[in-house]
Amino acid sequence: MKPSLLATGITFALALASLPNLALAADAGTDAAPVKDLDTVTVSAQLDQARNALSPDIGSSQYQITAEDIQKQPLGASAPLSQVLLQAPGVVQDSYGGVHVRGDHANLQYRLNGVLLPESISGFGQTLDARTIKSIRLMDGALPAQFGERTAAVVDITTRSGAALGNGGSAGLTTGSFGTLNPNASWWGSQGRWSWYLTGNYNQNQVGLENPTASRRPDHDDTHQGKAFADLTYLVNDSTRLSLFAGFANNRFQIPTNPGQAPQFGYLDTAGQDSAQLDETQRETTRFGMLALQGTLGDTAYQVSAGQRYSDLAFNPDVAGDLVFSGVASQVQRSNRASTVQADFSTPLGDNHTLRYGLYANSERARAGSTAWVFPVDADGNQASTTPRVIPDASAFHASTTALYVQDEWRIGTDWTLNYGLRGDRYRAFGGTEGQLSPRLGVVWNATDSTTVHAGYSRYFTPPASELVAGSDIALYDGTTNAQPAIGSTTPLSERSDYYDVGISQQVGEHLTLGLDAYDRKVDRLQDEGQFGAAYIYSTFNYRRGHIHGVEFSADYSRGPLSAYVNAAYNKAMGKQVLTGQYNLDPEALAYVQDNWIHLDHDQKLTSSGGLSYAFAGHNRVGANYVFGSGLRSDIEGVPNGGELPSYLQVNLSAAHDFNADSGHPLHAQLALVNALDRSYQLRDGGGIGVFAPQWGPRRGAYLSLQQDF
Repeated sequence: MKPSLLATGITFALALASLPNLALAADAGTDAAPVKDLDTVTVSAQLDQARNALSPDIGSSQYQITAEDIQKQPLGASAPLSQVLLQAPGVVQDSYGGVHVRGDHANLQYRLNGVLLPESISGFGQTLDARTIKSIRLMDGALPAQFGERTAAVVDITTRSGAALGNGGSAGLTTGSFGTLNPNASWWGSQGRWSWYLTGNYNQNQVGLENPTASRRPDHDDTHQGKAFADLTYLVNDSTRLSLFAGFANNRFQIPTNPGQAPQFGYLDTAGQDSAQLDETQRETTRFGMLALQGTLGDTAYQVSAGQRYSDLAFNPDVAGDLVFSGVASQVQRSNRASTVQADFSTPLGDNHTLRYGLYANSERARAGSTAWVFPVDADGNQASTTPRVIPDASAFHASTTALYVQDEWRIGTDWTLNYGLRGDRYRAFGGTEGQLSPRLGVVWNATDSTTVHAGYSRYFTPPASELVAGSDIALYDGTTNAQPAIGSTTPLSERSDYYDVGISQQVGEHLTLGLDAYDRKVDRLQDEGQFGAAYIYSTFNYRRGHIHGVEFSADYSRGPLSAYVNAAYNKAMGKQVLTGQYNLDPEALAYVQDNWIHLDHDQKLTSSGGLSYAFAGHNRVGANYVFGSGLRSDIEGVPNGGELPSYLQVNLSAAHDFNADSGHPLHAQLALVNALDRSYQLRDGGGIGVFAPQWGPRRGAYLSLQQDF
């Protein structure tokens, strides 16, 4: 860490305010309040306290979102999970449902009820449904030793429980602009020692992906998506609970066309190709199942789980059209099967110490295949024939991760809490092994009854995202329109970084909470992702060095029927010298990055979100929220990622009413206006490293949601 950073306080980590409707809270050195998942027997509270004892967030920042908070958003539980996360500080929106937290391209870790869920293959389908969520904790900053693998942020989801909800169900429908039709149904309940929660929904619309043009409605952009989730729980005895949860997502997308493109190649005797008539599609499927045993043995709380996630993706090109406009048409398939084991333990040591320790193991089998149609070229790189060649390519590899951690939470008096620990990670893939011992340190100081300060340092080790890696023999394409420069490494590397975080949270009176946070991260072998072909699939590459830092501010107000919040963030993410995947980059860009720092393509200087909700006259509510961004990166002449797209502001409005609210089985009606100002804004312009095509934000749309409880 540079002395100048020490002098300026480096990083102020936000103990971001506890938003009532998107509750933001800095860690105060204690575990969160027990979650009453199982209220049918006394043991439920004991089990849930054990669960919370396994998830400390000392030294990190935390933002909490509940099911009620989600419902108060304009689209309610019909909103994709990525849109829910955009209301947290420092979260930047991107195309294909992607989000970036604190300058990382992805690197998000999702946990369901404390169990880490391996990532699905990168795409644009949302695997998890907001209707399953009881609460979310978005944790970032200097995380304790318990958290590894993906470390930009932990999206810790507690799912809804039949025991907590009682016996019942719900059915609903969201419909509106762009042909949206989204029916859903849920069933929950408990009997004896059993409880269950099941939900499923289907969604179709005509704006599955971002529009590549500024038009109101993209061409050829239909999507059909189905999702389901189930949680089945059995109380083995008064101190042991067994849970099985599983889910799947099956999503189909048309790839929107970009009219007016000029043909670049000749194909057989075809003439007059129209880019508006291209017909490309993509399918993404994910399914997972996890079995978790949770309980206590004496004073030790534990949770042990095992599970599996399978994900596959297939891109189907328009062979003739893709050849004419880009000189290559690729049919791409990828699949990844991950099997995991996780064990976490918590043991109190006297009155002031809590020892936490555990392990995590993940074994993945990845397969990738492609069939590419390309044209032969002459020695000068000019098309030599209008008859394409067909080149098949396939690869498979195995990757495994093992990790052990131990940490101690030491309560020093009534005002100080120290959390220190050590994590060891080992990653094996591509014929080699990488590993690291990572120290973690976090401290919380309750300076006054209304002021909390925390600081942390974490050493991180981040393996490559195996589901994004596809081995390819680039020599197969020599002498064709898909020839790649034979430079660089095709094997991605694990990222290593030092993360510093300090923050303060201030309660002002009874109704206002302010938070300030800053962070600084020095990175070796920085991981980034890019779309390097027509298929909507990301690939991983590394910069030799990276430096990311920023500041976040949050304010939250809640009084009676009115609640409001606002977040603002500044971020700068830089990289230098591409270390792997060089063949994907333009040679001029590659040469520039070799000697110069550049912005990462997903770096956004200023980001802000906010909203308000007001309840009146019994069962009525109006609300609004917004998302602002200063613009992602684009190329300028001679400088990759040197430009910045124009800023944008999207405002969303809603109004809701509950009919028969006093009956116990209300009918909830909610009207939403998305992008109410109908501002046309561009997320991507097709420029920047790893950016394949332009994408525009959504245009104005009106949606009606009806939800009947029974």
